Amino acid sequence: MTQKLIAIDLDGTTLNGSSLISPKTKDVLQRATKAGHIVSIATGRPFRMSEQFYRQLNLKSPMVNFNGALVHLPYQHWLQESETLFSRDIVFDILAQKDALQLDYIAAENRDTFFVDRIDFEDAYLFSNEKPTEANLLENLKTNPTSMLVQTNNDMAETVTNQLVQQYSDYVDVSTWGGPKAILEIVAKGIEKAHGVKIIADSFQIDRQNIIAFGDEHNDVEMLDYAGWGVAMANGSEGAKAAANDITEKTNDEDGLADYLEKYLAI
Repeated sequence: MTQKLIAIDLDGTTLNGSSLISPKTKDVLQRATKAGHIVSIATGRPFRMSEQFYRQLNLKSPMVNFNGALVHLPYQHWLQESETLFSRDIVFDILAQKDALQLDYIAAENRDTFFVDRIDFEDAYLFSNEKPTEANLLENLKTNPTSMLVQTNNDMAETVTNQLVQQYSDYVDVSTWGGPKAILEIVAKGIEKAHGVKIIADSFQIDRQNIIAFGDEHNDVEMLDYAGWGVAMANGSEGAKAAANDITEKTNDEDGLADYLEKYLAI
């Protein structure tokens, strides 16, 4: 079979509802790699929150973080690496509206650093088990970030997204993370996963028609549309399903990606 680039979203797609890779999913993705295909993670997560899955799958491929704002080959120098920043003024502007937007916290980061507006919140897992300290409070942000994360109530997510888009649409894009919490990610305007997947495909000289992508959420739509074969998860949003060529029979809790890929690649 022709070599494929297999672009996989994490939350709601490769990961189950417990944010884990099941043994079957790991097995199928590793068999795909052994068959000569390239498996690349394309996630909204920063590298520090996706590194464990990269290692678990024994990947050696480039990956997409921050929804395309960072495209890199972990642990190595890579000529095609790309990182896109936006103005830190936007971070401080949104911080000033924190109460009005009913935000739980605001975080800003790039590849190597992260800053957050409070250190007493329960979701410290967002920082890879590193408890935030005074040193990484948002007031210490001196450089332009790659990404911002803000969290609000689920019923406020759409309202907050619309307000941020209305204010900053000339400079940034806002997308939702898959998963149980209403986490919104903000990256530079025009950045999305398809941008990163294209960089990786071009680096391996893989035609667009030989890209298969899996996703479930709003931030996967452009990638599903761009890929030669886009596959939305059965548990995916209506927008993801509308952009895809096909939909898995099973959800992310039922190894939907692994089940589909095993049949698609005949491995």
